[in-house]
Amino acid sequence: MSSSDEHPYRGAPPPPPPESPAGGQGAPGYPPPGYAAPVHPGPGYAAPGYGQPYGPPGYGPPGYPPVHVRPTNTMAILALVLAFVFAPAGLVLGIVARRQIRRTGEDGDGLALAGIIVGGIVTAIFVFFILLWIIAFAAFTGTGSFGP
Repeated sequence: MSSSDEHPYRGAPPPPPPESPAGGQGAPGYPPPGYAAPVHPGPGYAAPGYGQPYGPPGYGPPGYPPVHVRPTNTMAILALVLAFVFAPAGLVLGIVARRQIRRTGEDGDGLALAGIIVGGIVTAIFVFFILLWIIAFAAFTGTGSFGP
């Protein structure tokens, strides 16, 4: 993979930092030994001569303006729900909801379209099975060859 010369300190601790030019006063960028950091008085208290620690009291920055959201057409929601429960009603409600949406400018056109599509497909399948059942019933009872 790679040679062990790439990482000469792998497994061994790194060498100590070099001494500062100030004669052993500590590493560069750090305070000399024995220096204590100033103590913060805590929240709600100001350090002497610094005023309020969190800025002046006020209202804060302005917020975003309110966003106007168009309402969703209720009939479009019902069209999609009824397309699964009672498909012909979902189909009719979807058509009526799309007319309302074009007139009022509400949201929900996709829901109404989905209600029309699902309601139309399920209604067509239902009508097909009813016609198939009627044809089968007429075929079995009309000839008399299947009965005793």
